Amino acid sequence: MNFTQDPVYVAGMLCLFAFLAVWLGKFKWGKTVGAPILVILITAIAANLNLVPTATSGHPVYTGVFLYLAPLGIFITLLEVDLKSLKNAGLPILMMFLLGAAGTIIGVAVSWFLVRPEQQIGALSHVIAGMFTGTYIGGSINFNAVAIHYELNENANLFAASTVVDNLIGTPWIIATLILPKYLQSFFPRKKKINKSAEDAHKVEEERVSLAGLGAIFGMAFLSLAAAKGLQVYYPQIPEIIILTTFALIFAQIPAVKRLKGTQTIGFFLILIFLAAIGSLCDLGTLQGLGDLAPTLSLFVGLIVLIHGLVIFGIGALFKVDWDIIAVASQANVGGNTTALAAAESLDRPDLLIPGVLVGSLGNALGTYAGFMVAAMLGG
Repeated sequence: MNFTQDPVYVAGMLCLFAFLAVWLGKFKWGKTVGAPILVILITAIAANLNLVPTATSGHPVYTGVFLYLAPLGIFITLLEVDLKSLKNAGLPILMMFLLGAAGTIIGVAVSWFLVRPEQQIGALSHVIAGMFTGTYIGGSINFNAVAIHYELNENANLFAASTVVDNLIGTPWIIATLILPKYLQSFFPRKKKINKSAEDAHKVEEERVSLAGLGAIFGMAFLSLAAAKGLQVYYPQIPEIIILTTFALIFAQIPAVKRLKGTQTIGFFLILIFLAAIGSLCDLGTLQGLGDLAPTLSLFVGLIVLIHGLVIFGIGALFKVDWDIIAVASQANVGGNTTALAAAESLDRPDLLIPGVLVGSLGNALGTYAGFMVAAMLGG
């Protein structure tokens, strides 16, 4: 077996990329870019140089990151959340999220009219439109739900092409939403209402992790994830992430848990590993092998995301909404609750952690319906 496929090697490289991103983030230019963006870029470059496999290959390490490490990162990060932070960001982020969802639907309609994907893709083009409507309202769960219903996943080439383009367009938008708020705030300042206690809790460097604390944090995290998966079997209508988030919020209000040190350090590290896995999805080699499908799909999807961004940032700017709130809401649309949480972490906004996860979960619920609606309308 090629040693670059060895799970131990891949896991080690992801940790190394996280280390490099944090180390580079200590330099003046690195602070401007930020560790989350750096880890995405480093892993994307490494994946395309074949130093590590791409996530599109279905490597078990990446599967483990998406199935286990990302939820664990969400749980551990939420252990620091003060529910009082909801009053500062709950309604604004909900309104921006719904605006972003509307922007996605508008983007699909405009892109459908301009690009005419049915001429290149054929009879399943309306399904593609529904899949991207769903995924850019609530994340990849909706993408797969629409694909499976219409059996597009049985068309291996078209499904692979859609997945690759989704990742290659979505990942740059993750980076954009982490960069835009900083520069927009410089040119168009917005007043930020940040909960002081949440801000103080967000100082990674000052945390000292004890062995007892480490055991308690991971014990709660693993057992809560196991319980969430078990309960989801009996209550399939409730998303697993909602169950896990509920457990995290309950634990977070317990005084003994509040005193635990290390939740921010561990949670942020797991989020960096998740973002590294996201970076590995940028497989340029696969895109080149898609032939004529690549430019059509790329243009179609690129226009959707561009119009979504113009709508949510443009209208948000008119109403003088906090740029960070707009960015996290957009990530809840395009990437789902995990990338929304990562955006809140990266923007140093602990008060947006819970709102981001909650609207991301709302997107999981609404995105599938919107995807089916668009597919039905365009399919005649």
